[in-house]
Amino acid sequence: MKNILILITIALFMLAGCSQDKQGDEKKTSQDQNNEEVTLKVASLIPPMTEILELVKPTLAEEGIDLEIVVLGDNVQPNSALANGEVDANFFQHVPYMEEFNRNNNAELVPVEPIYYANYGVYAKDFSTIDELPEGSVIAIANDVSNIDRSLALLAQHEVITLQEKTGPYYTQKDIIENPKNYTFEAVDLLMLARMYDDADAVVMTPAYAKPLGLTPKSDALLTEGTDNEFAITLIARADNADSEPIQKLAEAMTSKEVREFLEENYDETAIPAF
Repeated sequence: MKNILILITIALFMLAGCSQDKQGDEKKTSQDQNNEEVTLKVASLIPPMTEILELVKPTLAEEGIDLEIVVLGDNVQPNSALANGEVDANFFQHVPYMEEFNRNNNAELVPVEPIYYANYGVYAKDFSTIDELPEGSVIAIANDVSNIDRSLALLAQHEVITLQEKTGPYYTQKDIIENPKNYTFEAVDLLMLARMYDDADAVVMTPAYAKPLGLTPKSDALLTEGTDNEFAITLIARADNADSEPIQKLAEAMTSKEVREFLEENYDETAIPAF
């Protein structure tokens, strides 16, 4: 009887040990899974957008997130890639541009965090003030509806033209009710604006497209937009992943003191922090 009790006790100890080993293995597996690196693909276009992403990459790596920056060649691909699930987020646009893409493509892209204002400006090769711009001049503007809206609003802000009350989501040229100098507005692809600097009398564009021409809003623009608007360059994701931990950690890193100082030191008023 005594031997039977000893055998039962040994068996119970062995079972307990196996259970603890199993729990330990499960805990280790869970920890390994938690420590597993996550790849986060973000589409972008040009500096300072790409530079900001490069700047936060080491911070995200410490959080177990491998930030893969996908640089694309035009302002259509980043939204298409995001909507199709080819990337997890993008960083190149303002919210009105995103909303127009959603309407036209039945997409569900959503804003995550505004990062900076790209100070829109009016530039002219042969004129130093807006008053010098002659009657009948050609002003080049971007041809997508959100940036037509933005360009016309900037000109109306400075009383170059007068717009009627907005009846839809965007201003169009049909909303111009006063154009004292009979300016003509030539709408071209966003990426063609810089080339129009030589051909048009004036061009309305962001600092990113003015910079290759050696132009800045502070020194060269006839008019500037400032920050009282809805056109901050924003981190964008999809409705199904915007609240995910990697996206939220990316947003947190992109609104850090380090990013603010980078913009202030390197881009001054051409990229004004929105956070």
